[in-house]
Amino acid sequence: MNRRRFLRTAAGAAAASGGFLRAPAFLAQGRGERRMDQPSGVAAGDIASFGSEARAIVWSQADRPARMWVEWSTTESFEKLNRLAGPAAMEFNALTTRVDLTGLPANQRIFYRIWYEDLMHPRITSEKVVGSFHTAPSPGAPAPRDLTVVCSADTCGQGYGINPDWGGYKIYETMRQHQPDLFINGGDTIYADQPLVKEVTLDAPISGPSVWKNLVTEAKSKVAQTLPDFRGCFAYNLMDANMRKFNAEVPQLVQWDDHETHDNWYPGQILEDKRYKERHSSVLSEYARQAFFEFTPIRVSQEDPNRIYRKYSYGPLLEVFMLDERSYRGRNNENDQMAEDEDTPFLGTAQMEWLKKSLKSSRATWKLIASDMPISLVVRDVPLHPEIFEAVAQGDDGPPKGRELEFARLFRFIKENRIHNLVWVTADVHYCSANYYDPAKAKFTDFLPFWEFVGGPLNAGTFGPNQLDKTFGPQVRFQKVPPKGNRAPSEGFQFFVKFKIDHKTHAMTASLHNVGNEKLFSVELAPERA
Repeated sequence: MNRRRFLRTAAGAAAASGGFLRAPAFLAQGRGERRMDQPSGVAAGDIASFGSEARAIVWSQADRPARMWVEWSTTESFEKLNRLAGPAAMEFNALTTRVDLTGLPANQRIFYRIWYEDLMHPRITSEKVVGSFHTAPSPGAPAPRDLTVVCSADTCGQGYGINPDWGGYKIYETMRQHQPDLFINGGDTIYADQPLVKEVTLDAPISGPSVWKNLVTEAKSKVAQTLPDFRGCFAYNLMDANMRKFNAEVPQLVQWDDHETHDNWYPGQILEDKRYKERHSSVLSEYARQAFFEFTPIRVSQEDPNRIYRKYSYGPLLEVFMLDERSYRGRNNENDQMAEDEDTPFLGTAQMEWLKKSLKSSRATWKLIASDMPISLVVRDVPLHPEIFEAVAQGDDGPPKGRELEFARLFRFIKENRIHNLVWVTADVHYCSANYYDPAKAKFTDFLPFWEFVGGPLNAGTFGPNQLDKTFGPQVRFQKVPPKGNRAPSEGFQFFVKFKIDHKTHAMTASLHNVGNEKLFSVELAPERA
């Protein structure tokens, strides 16, 4: 069963009224002078190096209007610390706040703690919640240590939410045990268009229970159409203890895809989904974007506060390029244009020029491009329009057409400018795969060979495999798919990608892992010198 065909048929029912879990405290009314809470824990993200200094975003959420306070130190004892006041947590920002910590020492474990002070009753404070992260090394110095990055996507999809009987979002704990320096979340961070019900009867499970039991809140019992609905979807995920523990220890870089808004949306689309009163995707996506910025530790661009694509230097070994393949795309169509037109953009002009310039100027050994959708795996806009396409490829195996034209230009630019050691990481298709792109086996040959690694889902139904378009010569070196579609997380088909870069040789080992922490595939990539 194809994942996207399943979306509209299996996850559309809202839970009956009543019997929901209590909503997070920040949604409650009638607050008294009770002890404050931080219902969503703490998180750090968007860490990067700037010469000999480093910086990072730290984030949390209060349960009422309150002042954020942050302390950070280079020692776990906080014997010597730096303290600063953060912004106020207010209803207009969903009581979420962040501080951009600047002037941090490079290549150093930073311990931080966040607490809140009630604005109306200053004597009432929350407990101090502690987190930590390792700052990036200085890009101009030799790499001082190995670097580990984990990547995945797709949380709370196909009706599979937090199941306490199974242990919650278990893969976050699995990834945490690898002690990564960074986590790249490739999108579908929520499934705003897929409500939860309390129990899901599983179709002949391969292993595990026959019934999946969800925690359900009011926000997750219906599709998200208002700003509070979208906020509730993000807050729901943070009820999971595994995710909160992971967030407190592993800094994250986060991008978005379609399910932050609605399955397969594009700007200007009018939804054909009868569950919605608001069917303009451009309206829904603005609510989704605001909630996304409120609930993730993302640094807001001073040039464009709505911009999600960005890059981060992590010392001499790695630079990460986070793409946004949702905000600037043309409409989904047959994707068979022989020349570029208004519907062929996937990245868009401004983002494409930024990416080219950034790649050309990068001095890091490895350039990791986080793409929220795969390049050559065919993704159809099903079930309503199987004749049109959601991603880059259209499956004809011929010369570039449609959205492939934009990527052909990018690949040619990379070759002409001799930009080596590019690796792509992606998700979206809900199975894992390692694909090698070989110009000798491609219809379009004007590019340097590269790898694309596919991870996910984190906690969602598993599907696959997708059809592979041969335009750019992809060769499947490994893939892991379930024997039947829409497998529950309890059946073990949840995956992540791990990259480990050796600080002495600069070799990158890329591997695929499952929720049970089994290494399914591994390959060592030697860096090429320009």
